[in-house]
Amino acid sequence: MIYEIRDYYIDSSALVIYEQWARERAVPYIRKHLDLVGFWVTTDAPAQVTGSPLDELGPASVTWILRWPDTETRNRMMGVHFGPDAQDWAEIVKHHPGRQHYRRIQSRFAQAL
Repeated sequence: MIYEIRDYYIDSSALVIYEQWARERAVPYIRKHLDLVGFWVTTDAPAQVTGSPLDELGPASVTWILRWPDTETRNRMMGVHFGPDAQDWAEIVKHHPGRQHYRRIQSRFAQAL
């Protein structure tokens, strides 16, 4: 198994709208079609950082984790559920608050120890 950890850095001005969109539309779709471990939105509590300071974007404002059997399955299923032929997802994206609010999106992959 591998875990895909997706971090989104979203303008704080759009976070409330994004959270509503995610709760009502995106998360139900993702849960239905993929193995969603969890989906989190940041709180007002300050990040606790040791070592090098965060960059100007600060910590991620949204994090969600998907569990996959392997990278080949991940690549195929991401195309199926989020690609150009994913009509249900296209309808959900119509209600998205706007990608112009994204400052960074990153995915990283991990394995359980």
